[in-house]
Amino acid sequence: MRHSRLHLCLVAALLVAATGCGAEEPADSGKTRLLLIGQGPDGHPPGTHEFLPGVRILNHCLNQFPDLEAVVVAADEPWSEGPALLDSADGLVLFVSQGAKWLSNDPERLAAMQRFARKGGAMVVLHWGMGTVEAKNIAAFVKLFGGCHGGPDRKHDTLEVTARIPAPNHPVTRGITDFTVHDEFYYRLKFVQPISSIFPLVQADIEEKRETVAWAWERGDGGRSFGFSGLHFHRNWRLEPYRRLAVQAVLWALRLPAPEEGVDLEVPEELLSLPSS
Repeated sequence: MRHSRLHLCLVAALLVAATGCGAEEPADSGKTRLLLIGQGPDGHPPGTHEFLPGVRILNHCLNQFPDLEAVVVAADEPWSEGPALLDSADGLVLFVSQGAKWLSNDPERLAAMQRFARKGGAMVVLHWGMGTVEAKNIAAFVKLFGGCHGGPDRKHDTLEVTARIPAPNHPVTRGITDFTVHDEFYYRLKFVQPISSIFPLVQADIEEKRETVAWAWERGDGGRSFGFSGLHFHRNWRLEPYRRLAVQAVLWALRLPAPEEGVDLEVPEELLSLPSS
């Protein structure tokens, strides 16, 4: 009997090793798991491209939802833990430098993101998170997020403009009306085809043409993607329409209902302010 018990223990240990189960595996909390993916400074002037401070603000706003487990993740290279994190997540927000290039930098990362999409993962991208200088990174990114700011013909402008809300009854834009903002917007974006599958949520008149700068996309794999090309300036997180847009985009992409009494958008000053240099 003693040898039999020892044999069973050894078999159990081998099964654990074979399945890769161990203490490193994330515990299943039963909650919807969201990765808030940011990075450190990328060389832009202070107050711009503040990726990690930005996702921390979004994390604070999302803490009000008890069924949602949001995790701030620093994704500076090499981000070797990335594929495993993606495999265990239900949704993500991507706010990084040259996100389309970052995605294709590592074949395992790209493959994990594609697996994530195929299982219907929620995907939200902000500003330079949808960017790439080199055009070769555009196609793979567009298949996942619906739009990309990339290539030598990419267009961007810093200006004061009226942000127009063409569909105020959409779950992402509910409670938002047209507003004036000073920001750097990417425009003439590369969108998935047919472009009719892209639902414009925020538009702005740039170079005498109405440009879509935020969109929703119901992907063919059953998942949802959202993109917003603004948020160059960290100070714009102070704008309630921006915070509302980001929070409601996450809820929509994850198929989570917004509370009937409305979303709490209050953020403490210590999160909105950047450390003085």
